[in-house]
Amino acid sequence: MKTLTCTTPGTFEYSETEKPELKKDHAIIKIKRIGICGTDLHAFEGTQPFFNYPRVLGHELSGELVEVDGVEGFKIGEAVTFIPYFNCGECIACRMNKPNCCVKMQVCGVHVDGGMREYLQVPSRTLLHGEGLSYDELALVEPLAIGAHGVRRAAVQPGEFVLVIGAGPIGLGTMEFARIAGANVIALDINDDRLAFCKDKLKVPYMVNALSADVVQQLSDITNGDMPTVVIDATGNQKAINNAINYMAHGARFVLIGLQKGDLIFNHPEFHKRESTLMSSRNATIEDFEHVIKSMKAGLVNPTNYITHKVKFEEVKDEFESWLDPKNGVIKAMVSIV
Repeated sequence: MKTLTCTTPGTFEYSETEKPELKKDHAIIKIKRIGICGTDLHAFEGTQPFFNYPRVLGHELSGELVEVDGVEGFKIGEAVTFIPYFNCGECIACRMNKPNCCVKMQVCGVHVDGGMREYLQVPSRTLLHGEGLSYDELALVEPLAIGAHGVRRAAVQPGEFVLVIGAGPIGLGTMEFARIAGANVIALDINDDRLAFCKDKLKVPYMVNALSADVVQQLSDITNGDMPTVVIDATGNQKAINNAINYMAHGARFVLIGLQKGDLIFNHPEFHKRESTLMSSRNATIEDFEHVIKSMKAGLVNPTNYITHKVKFEEVKDEFESWLDPKNGVIKAMVSIV
């Protein structure tokens, strides 16, 4: 089978590798779609934490089930996706029903080789039925689940003002699921085109450019002087995270979905006086994946809105670097394998 490997930062190589042979309690998927996410882009740049080279990237995946062992209810030939976080099932996190932050976590395409290849073998327990969704839609379940998990971590309540910082794919999904939870969503980004996308495509009611001189005043005006009771960072940008402390209501929750390499550094008195709650949000759980699929089927989310670029698998090596340039307006690139 043909495989695309990120051999070193900035370098991809195609090669012929062996098709996997079915192992006990595993399944083999013929990959049809590969969504490109920030993790892939950062790995290509050499800025992704917890990463080693060479690595086959790709964890936003969908495909056709061609072999399966150890699980009932799945049919050969059906469209599937899967949960790409391979947990140990034994550590303290797994025992506390938090497999998304397993101590020995192996994320497909990060810690172990991912889906930029024609066939991929995964643990059967991670499989999810396609539920009649298209391959494009199924490849977008995972990034949307990341946002859904962050919203669930924040315990967003109807009527709350939720500020989502970063209008990339993860931030956009976070906005969608905050809306589904009943929140009044505020989008904050430095890119006016992204903010326009939030308004036009996602119907987000409030947009603020983070480069404005009066961000705090704008947020105060939107929230009737209260400030947002939930702030969710989807940038992984240290400056954005530091500034976000000033955007929080007293008693607010601050959720970090985005990940940056450095230390967390912010003003302790500003954080402390608010009796703020700080939490991280890592990956997602089966509950989040099921919530996303159910929301897609109900028409509450149209994930194909996010797909701005489509390429064939054979074109990825030549096209990938261009997706790093903000001028090209990439929100979600989707790779097809025939």
